[in-house]
Amino acid sequence: MRAALLADTHMPRGRRRLPDECVRIVAGADLVIHAGDFMRQEAHDEIAAIGPPLVAVYGNVDEPALARRLPERTEVELGEHVIGVIHDAGPARGRLQRMRRAFPQADAVVFGHSHIPLHERDPEGFQIFNPGSPTERRRSPGHTMGVATVAAGKLRFELVEL
Repeated sequence: MRAALLADTHMPRGRRRLPDECVRIVAGADLVIHAGDFMRQEAHDEIAAIGPPLVAVYGNVDEPALARRLPERTEVELGEHVIGVIHDAGPARGRLQRMRRAFPQADAVVFGHSHIPLHERDPEGFQIFNPGSPTERRRSPGHTMGVATVAAGKLRFELVEL
């Protein structure tokens, strides 16, 4: 099982579009997880049209009509693992423990908001992952997304530079 992980696509804006490599990875995934800030309904529809099922939450800049259609947070199964999804995981201090408490049944949480890629794990194996942004890097060195893979019972996250 393989999931493409996106957040903070902020589209449409000018000529902004998903990088070709991002579209290729999304098309080849079994599932797409988007951690909010599509911005407009058209961006949601564009990503959904690529093919794999799309699981998403709304972000703080999503237009009201889109935010009404999406949950603030959700959980999704990837193989035998449960992944929580939320847009804003709050301040860096205490984030890992806070997400563990917020999603007690989850093995991991995918979030966005900062546009800064992050992968942390606690001693028991619980993970948090921010895929950054494929379209708006802000303070990050480049555009990124993530891939979550379940193989041999293990959940692994990979950051992909685009």
